[in-house]
Amino acid sequence: MQTRNPILDDIAKVATGAASAFSGLRGEIEARVRDQMAKLLDGMHLPSREEFEVVKAMAAKAREENDELRARIAALEARLAQAGSDAEP
Repeated sequence: MQTRNPILDDIAKVATGAASAFSGLRGEIEARVRDQMAKLLDGMHLPSREEFEVVKAMAAKAREENDELRARIAALEARLAQAGSDAEP
């Protein structure tokens, strides 16, 4: 025999209503947190990903040029040292 309990029905309705209300509230909270984070990050003047990649490439190129210049200086110093030792009797 199946009976219908109105108290359990009412509790189920309240739980269903609360779940949908919390779902909407969760979406609202996520949107507000996302907006606040965007405002915070905008205020920090952080570079975009593209700007970062450009500066990273510039730094790598400068590092390569620096290494090449070091090698050239070392070669010139070696030639100077050799020329100095050849000139001495």
